[in-house]
Amino acid sequence: MEGTAAAVQDKYEYLPGFGNHFCSEAVKGTLPKGQNTPQQCPKGLYAEQLSGTAFTMPRKRNQRSWLYRIRPSVGHNPFKKLAHKYMQNNFADLSFDPNQLRWKPFPFPADDEKVDFVMGLRTLAGAGHPSTRTGMGIYIYTANADMLDTAFYNSDGDFLIVPQQGTLDIQTEFGYLEVKSGEIAVIQRGIRFRVALPDGPSRGYIAEVFDGHFEIPDLGPIGANGLANPRDFLTPVAAYEDKDDCEYTIVNKFNGALWTCTQTRSPFDVVAWHGNYAPYKYDLALFNAINTVTFDHIDPSIFTVLTCQTNTPGVAACDFVIFPPRWAVAENTFRPPYYHRNCMSEFMGLIRGMYEAKQEGFLPGGASLHSCMSAHGPDRTTFEKASTEELKPVRIPDTTLAFMFESTYLFSLTEFAEVADNLDQNYYKCWQPLDKHFAPDQS
Repeated sequence: MEGTAAAVQDKYEYLPGFGNHFCSEAVKGTLPKGQNTPQQCPKGLYAEQLSGTAFTMPRKRNQRSWLYRIRPSVGHNPFKKLAHKYMQNNFADLSFDPNQLRWKPFPFPADDEKVDFVMGLRTLAGAGHPSTRTGMGIYIYTANADMLDTAFYNSDGDFLIVPQQGTLDIQTEFGYLEVKSGEIAVIQRGIRFRVALPDGPSRGYIAEVFDGHFEIPDLGPIGANGLANPRDFLTPVAAYEDKDDCEYTIVNKFNGALWTCTQTRSPFDVVAWHGNYAPYKYDLALFNAINTVTFDHIDPSIFTVLTCQTNTPGVAACDFVIFPPRWAVAENTFRPPYYHRNCMSEFMGLIRGMYEAKQEGFLPGGASLHSCMSAHGPDRTTFEKASTEELKPVRIPDTTLAFMFESTYLFSLTEFAEVADNLDQNYYKCWQPLDKHFAPDQS
């Protein structure tokens, strides 16, 4: 590959494998040999390290990459505050609500209003604060315009991006990611990226973790295979943009607010890189679901794609869980999700189709939030059907895909989430018609 980004061929090339130490160069001979910072880097490049963990983190958990770029990222004008009324991370100042909450699909911007990915971000809920490296935030985005000569990076945490509608063409310092509905992308703290919308308006969901990084969960007695396989996570190959004499805007999310600065060149001028701190994508269709073949509905933890753990083993700051197409074959079992109260908070979104625990009201592009110990479960129609239908193997159809951000934190709600026109004021009513079936004299 050679030249500017416009001249890059096969820009959606990928390096397979999760968490590996990758090497990639867009121009042959630009990776230094034998050391990271020679006195003079090959072909006149600058060396720059991007650290995703503390320098002294144990080797097996240490994450960093070396970038070899045309000019270092330090050359920019001073930052200034950027107004964004929907960006909110001061969660302690917000209200809490134990009610079961559901939102109808979040609307797209009006056709005459051009909104890019950054300005289309809306904070819904969260906990903790990025300044103390604790907690997480949950966002939706609705966008109908490309980011033009603009790059975004996050000083606060890692973004896990779940497109619901529309493809994201993401240019990063490491190369390109094409992320379609049904796929996810993780872009870690500090990595600059730009989002274009090649097939029109896009809507989706984002989980941001303020401490730690997402990883593939341990498999325990499942063994070596199942769930998400490391080889199916794809990291971009190097693809640089040599662009001078332009006005490029850099937007930085810093301590919950947005800041902006300008520079006279593209920030995507990394010609070569190596390391294990790099963005990646994953196709959810490659998830190998594990489920019961005898009886009982298994806990949803068996559907965990990625997890970001707290310091307490087994307790997640954020689990990313999907409910994919699969076979349900359990005998003598109520097969949909059971009625439940949980010590975790559960934020759900629907990418396509119909969720198996709701017959109506939960729609693609919408969301629900069941907070710590808030009871939830199937609506009446689902309960009656699942309690009486013939128990033969049933296919959860390929036309459906739901997900959940599950967290140990109690989420507070932003004003945007509380007063949104699409907040379903009648959600609680889906459980009101549940009949009394108790029959003490029944044999």
